[in-house]
Amino acid sequence: MNDTNITTQLKDIKPLLEIPDNSFTIYWGLIIFASILLVSVLFFVIQKLWVNRKTNLAKGYLKELKSIDWIDAKLSAYKATHYARLLATDERKKELFEQLEPMLEKYKYKKKVDKVDEDTQTKFNLYVQVADGRI
Repeated sequence: MNDTNITTQLKDIKPLLEIPDNSFTIYWGLIIFASILLVSVLFFVIQKLWVNRKTNLAKGYLKELKSIDWIDAKLSAYKATHYARLLATDERKKELFEQLEPMLEKYKYKKKVDKVDEDTQTKFNLYVQVADGRI
C-alpha cells in the first residue's frame, strides 16, 4: 500500500520552468558600450591636444617673427618669409603675406643686399600686428 501512495504523489510534480538567461547579451552589450565610450573620449582628448598644438605652433611662429632684428637683411628676409608663410592661415593674413612676399624677395637672392627699406618694415609690422590679433 505504501508504494501506490508514493506514485500518486509523483504524478503531481510539475516540470521545471525554463528561465530566460540574458546575461550573455548584457555582458557583450556592456563591453560594446564601454568600448564606444572609451573611443569617443580618446577622440575628443586627441582632438583637444591637436588644437592646442596648432595654437602653440602659431604662437611660436609669431614669437620668431617678433624676434627678427633686420640687421642682416638677407637672413631676416628668409626668416620672415618662412615664418610668415607658416602663419598665413586665414584670408586676411594670406592677403597681407602676398603683398609682403615680393617686398622681401629683393633681399633674398643677391650676394650683397642693402638695408631693409621703411616700406617693407611697415608692411611687415602690419602683418605681425594682424597675426598677433588673430592668435
